[in-house]
Amino acid sequence: MVTQRTQGLYRVFLLCQIAIVAILFWFGVWLMVTFYSPGGAEWTWRRYSIYCALLVLGMALESFSRDGSKNYFLQNELLRQHRLSLRQTLASVGALVFYLIATKDAFISRIFLFNFVPWLYVALLFSHHYLPQFLARRIFTGAREEKTILVGTSEKAAQLRSWLRRKGDIGLRTVGLICDEAIDKTDDGIPVLGNSDALENIIVQRGITQVIMLEFPVFDDDNRHIIQVCDRIGVRLLIVSDLEEKLRHPVTHFEDDGFRFIGLREEPLENPLNRCFKRAIDVAISLPVMILVFPILTVIVWIAQRIQSPGPLLHMQTRAGMQNRQFRIYKFRTMRPDHEELARQARDGDERVYPLGKWFRKLSIDEVPQFWNVLLGDMSIVGPRPHLIEHNNQFSQLMANYHVRAFVKPGITGLAQVRGFRGEARNSADIQKRVACDIEYLENWNLSLECGIILRTFVHVIVPPRSAY
Repeated sequence: MVTQRTQGLYRVFLLCQIAIVAILFWFGVWLMVTFYSPGGAEWTWRRYSIYCALLVLGMALESFSRDGSKNYFLQNELLRQHRLSLRQTLASVGALVFYLIATKDAFISRIFLFNFVPWLYVALLFSHHYLPQFLARRIFTGAREEKTILVGTSEKAAQLRSWLRRKGDIGLRTVGLICDEAIDKTDDGIPVLGNSDALENIIVQRGITQVIMLEFPVFDDDNRHIIQVCDRIGVRLLIVSDLEEKLRHPVTHFEDDGFRFIGLREEPLENPLNRCFKRAIDVAISLPVMILVFPILTVIVWIAQRIQSPGPLLHMQTRAGMQNRQFRIYKFRTMRPDHEELARQARDGDERVYPLGKWFRKLSIDEVPQFWNVLLGDMSIVGPRPHLIEHNNQFSQLMANYHVRAFVKPGITGLAQVRGFRGEARNSADIQKRVACDIEYLENWNLSLECGIILRTFVHVIVPPRSAY
């Protein structure tokens, strides 16, 4: 019920915004035709009908990129409203400009267009600030108001404080709490109406239309009684899922082939289309790097090695990749070839690194051969950094969920690296921060995140952070 109300209000709000755009546009056209070009009114109305349709189309396309089930449009945050209004203005006017350029249409008045754009932004900003609450108060009143009682502890009721306040905008009115505690009301002022034995009488006497159980029920006789009472009287029953609290881990719900499942996380890269997009980015970047950049850097690094540390050009190691499958990683050698501490992490001022090798590491030049690993399919441009097998075994002792990062291919760069978590991992806190970033990446992957990490990595190559060594 709550989700349907939110989504429905969101769609009504969008329709009202589209109406505002159309009305504002035609009002501007009317002013222009009436006061500036009365002789060309007939052609103006015909052409500007197409322009209005394109503005509306841009608005509609922009709305598809947002999730209407999330009630961001009900939150009075000026910065968020500014961003949404700006996005809508750019999308709406962008569709019109694209049409004008594609058709070489020079009919529209440039003065009119440049005056219309700022007024469109202002109108959308005002609509975001005032319209959702205005609509909600008029749609969800009277017979559409849901008189709701909560069943559970006062502690659980306190956790829903802000949610209940927000849902008041869509007609959810909290009447009271059913609990076994010896209190008259909660700290938030919600009156305690009685215990679960009096539930049926309270529902009938107060005209309750909805019951919310504040925790996932253990199916004992008391909870079965609550469910039976709601079904018998015909009131809506909602149950707050606190599985995350019980499992001490975020969960995700999904349905597949008639069965409903609970998983521990979303994995966007299990979608073959998403993997195809990611692989296309990998190849599009790696191929030019290996053809154009790698040969030049090979010569530079080879000369530096001949002068300061003769030995093999490349350093190859066995690393743990996706699903902890082992592969050979390639790097330009930046350490002296005669050291024996192969498993020790590099640190600032490491005596094993020859002088120019320090600069190669700081500028990430030593990582360039890994683009060959990307082309081979062992790695990706973006992903968790692959560690030595010894380090994987060591780090997994510090974090129970360490190996979750192996759900996706390792990367040359990653979310942890662009947030500054690179270089030597000195303690368990360093490992936890990096793993948290890796898991955040695999749970929230999208194209904008992928491209954002790549762009930020490019900036870090030009201006290396202090942690780069």
